[in-house]
Amino acid sequence: MTLPPEFHDIAKRINNWGRWGEADEIGTLNLITDEVVRGAAAAIRSGRRIPLAVPLQQDGVQTGVIPGRVNPLHTMIAVNLEIFGPDTVATSDDAVTMGLQAGTHWDGLPHVSHSGRIYNGRPADSVTPHGRATFSGIDKARHIVSRGVLLDVARAHGLDRLPEGHAVTPEDLDAAEALAKTTVRPGDIALVRTGQIQRYLAGEKEAYAFPSPGLSLRTPEWFHARDVAAVANDTLTFEIFPPEIENLWMPVHALDLVEMGMQQGQNWNLEELGQACAEEGRYTFLLSATPEPFVGGVGSPVAPVAIL
Repeated sequence: MTLPPEFHDIAKRINNWGRWGEADEIGTLNLITDEVVRGAAAAIRSGRRIPLAVPLQQDGVQTGVIPGRVNPLHTMIAVNLEIFGPDTVATSDDAVTMGLQAGTHWDGLPHVSHSGRIYNGRPADSVTPHGRATFSGIDKARHIVSRGVLLDVARAHGLDRLPEGHAVTPEDLDAAEALAKTTVRPGDIALVRTGQIQRYLAGEKEAYAFPSPGLSLRTPEWFHARDVAAVANDTLTFEIFPPEIENLWMPVHALDLVEMGMQQGQNWNLEELGQACAEEGRYTFLLSATPEPFVGGVGSPVAPVAIL
């Protein structure tokens, strides 16, 4: 299906190509300035630390629908091996094979393309099998530490989990912002809680994957207007799936990553964080979420931690 006029209209309104110069490779991460990080540190009050990653395991979130995105295959390659001879210190070692976007992860800017382009107008064929991502690889995202804001859309609706077909709209984000009693600021990282990860945590992996609530085609403009640095949520697909417009697959990915240059994350476990924020009555925190720096990667696992 050809991208519809509605998509191109939104793309024009949120396009950040050239905003930080023709050589820019990190997009909205430029918004995380030293001043923003100092302000983020001020969000810490209790020092409570909440991990946001799902476990990396063979029975992980992937169902096999996405080709090659395998759950972690963990192998012991040495067990109590005395490398330097008998009666010396022994070592155990392990290795893993996995899709870089198999678990809790960030999508890098070259993860998707449209109309033959990736972020900042660079050609999509700059991503190659052997050279990987020539521009905007995930290794360039070296400083994802900022103020996090939990936009708990489910709680804003008085729900523990949004229904499967719920497309999160700007109005939903407004309601979650009101619940949080804060204003999303430039350089913030927004975490959107739908409650969908509960299905995976309960062992309902197929139900977690599809169908799923997620962000609507209208949300990129909301994040662009607020100069959000990055967005993550607790679903497999990030955006509403199946899509709002029939056969228009992954349009929010294209708008966020290609047009806006805004990294997005999936499979984040926001359940403990949601409970903690509700208990403490505040929804802002310091968020540390720098991805593993795979050179030329188009995505990477991350083990985020929110510090309240």
